[in-house]
Amino acid sequence: MMNIPFTKYNTLGLLISSIILLVSITSIFFKGLNYGLDFTGGVSIEIKYKERADLERIRNSISKIEDANFLVLNFGSDENVLIKFQSDEELNINADTVINILDDDDYLGEVVKSETIFPQIGEELRDKGGIAVLVAIFAILIYIIFRFQIKFGYGAIAALIHDVVIILGVFSIFNLNFDLSVLAAILAIVGYSLNDSIVVSDRIRENFLDPNSKGSPDVLINKSLNQVFARTIITSFTTLLVLMALLFAGGAALYNFSLALSLGVVIGSYSSIVIVVGVLLKLNLSNKDMEKPKNEPEESYSLD
Repeated sequence: MMNIPFTKYNTLGLLISSIILLVSITSIFFKGLNYGLDFTGGVSIEIKYKERADLERIRNSISKIEDANFLVLNFGSDENVLIKFQSDEELNINADTVINILDDDDYLGEVVKSETIFPQIGEELRDKGGIAVLVAIFAILIYIIFRFQIKFGYGAIAALIHDVVIILGVFSIFNLNFDLSVLAAILAIVGYSLNDSIVVSDRIRENFLDPNSKGSPDVLINKSLNQVFARTIITSFTTLLVLMALLFAGGAALYNFSLALSLGVVIGSYSSIVIVVGVLLKLNLSNKDMEKPKNEPEESYSLD
């Protein structure tokens, strides 16, 4: 078994995380997120062509519209095109505006679907998405308190908040489009981060309860991290292989989704080792915290 001194460098890890969190929070509050049409409202048009669509020609036609903010990409196949654009509250730029200009340039295919997302609906989606994240975090806290001990719950929630805020910060700093697919990725990241935190927490608890494990809390925690480190790296690496394929070959429609998930896998693995353990060390986790009520049945789990 490897013997990396994780706890020795935990303070450095927490310092680095604090700086990144500060930058992320500053950007989120002062710059904000670049919300997609799902949240701001706008128009979506699906057009089918008889042969491979010339996306650059479509973009050149649409760029003639003044103050137009458009996204043009293939949807499903090279012949299908999805055009999404943000409109104002009065919807002065609507689907007919785009259809007419493509028709004037003699490059209008078959309009398969056209739909409008009003700003009020977009705001409702954004609010409900935020509530979903908060409910997930609260439910996780309750589960870990009952499954482990409240100090582990604090560590897991700190790791979740750390992961979500940094990913939001990246999207804010680099002005990346934040839509429903990214929100779905964040909810998936919450689950992934929780899984890593539970693996680490369970191994720490087992070593604290094992009568054959001797040493201070720092020694037992470091031993636990070394036992699960290889598992964490292998799991994260194999997951990243799939996400890298999506990131580089999935096209524009999946780019932000796969980017958010890729960042979440890396940051989630890091936070389960640095943030969760950092909180446990600051809260002075001890063998006494592992004591169970006399009427609670014994149980043992192994997550190797």
